[in-house]
Amino acid sequence: MAVTLPKRRILQAVALAVVAAAVLFFVLRPKALPVDIVTLAATDVQTSVVASGRVLPPAKVEIGATITARVEKVLVREGARIEADQLLVELERSELAAAAAQARAALTRAQARVKSVQTLALPTAQAGLKQAEANLLQAERDDKRNRDLVAKGFISQARVEETERQLDVARSQLTSAKAQAGAQGASGAEAQQAQSQLAEAVAALEAAQAKLAQTRIRAPGTGVVLERLVEPGDIAQPARRMMSLALDGPVRLIVQVDEKNLPLITKGALAMAAADAFPAERFEAVVNYISPGIDASRGSVELRLDVAKPPALLKSDMTISMDLQGPLLKQTLMLPADTVRQLQTESPWVLVDREGTAVKVAVKVGLQTQGRVAIAEGLKAGDRVILNRELEAGSRVRGRR
Repeated sequence: MAVTLPKRRILQAVALAVVAAAVLFFVLRPKALPVDIVTLAATDVQTSVVASGRVLPPAKVEIGATITARVEKVLVREGARIEADQLLVELERSELAAAAAQARAALTRAQARVKSVQTLALPTAQAGLKQAEANLLQAERDDKRNRDLVAKGFISQARVEETERQLDVARSQLTSAKAQAGAQGASGAEAQQAQSQLAEAVAALEAAQAKLAQTRIRAPGTGVVLERLVEPGDIAQPARRMMSLALDGPVRLIVQVDEKNLPLITKGALAMAAADAFPAERFEAVVNYISPGIDASRGSVELRLDVAKPPALLKSDMTISMDLQGPLLKQTLMLPADTVRQLQTESPWVLVDREGTAVKVAVKVGLQTQGRVAIAEGLKAGDRVILNRELEAGSRVRGRR
């Protein structure tokens, strides 16, 4: 059936309205914004950590005196190489040397007394004991004989009383001789006193020699003189520092690394380092210590590294920069860290170009290294991630050419 004129005009009007609406939609809708886009691709990523630190002296030793005395000689200067036991400083020693000589003389006297007890006093006491025993035996015989004679009336009672007194004297002399011999014996009082005086003399001499030795200050090991803070004529005191030494030993580095990089760091990891003063001279270092604690004020962890072959130009406390090799991440999706919004929160997200529209996509992040972050969940290879941070979700976008 043919369409009547009024109906045809209505259809034409509706078609014109649809066309007009479509034209108006395309004219008035927001224009697509040019954006920077990265297309995700899974790749193997070698992680690394960049940090700075300094050269740690193997052993920094502060040298000082243990007695108060005037400095007589200073035998080394700053920067000088020193050997173990090398004489560094001499203090005045005349008074202490005299005290040591006096103690040595006292020791000689004590040794002579011990020898005298062993070779003269003891034999004399033993001879006196034998004589007292013989005297007692003779007195006992005389007493017995006189008692027999008085019983027979050959002598008077007064003679017996005299022999009894002589017997008592002999007994007393024997007791005294025994005591004297015992005192002179190895365990006797005289011998013990002599041995005690000898031990005191030995200790006094050792103390005097130790004091005298403290006037000569020596290097505890090979190394370099860092500071010289004393001159001849100064008064050395136990609380005063005289020198600073850097002793030879393994060269180590100490660096502070952001705690977020802890997953990338393992003991034994290899690093390439260079002193800031000589950036072209690179050398290897190996992590041998990872601090168990975190510096809360800086959010960092301390590492120490051994340098097996340090360059000659490396000096204590030099500032160094290092690149520490981390684990190899296989077939990983990586994005620039500043592309991920709210990265440090529990809900990070990115903007993805989906058919010309910026779409908000929640992601789960993994390791972070050198300004990039691994995407563990939420995205896949081929996704077009928008890099522009000022863009909002829902915006029309087009990639820059």
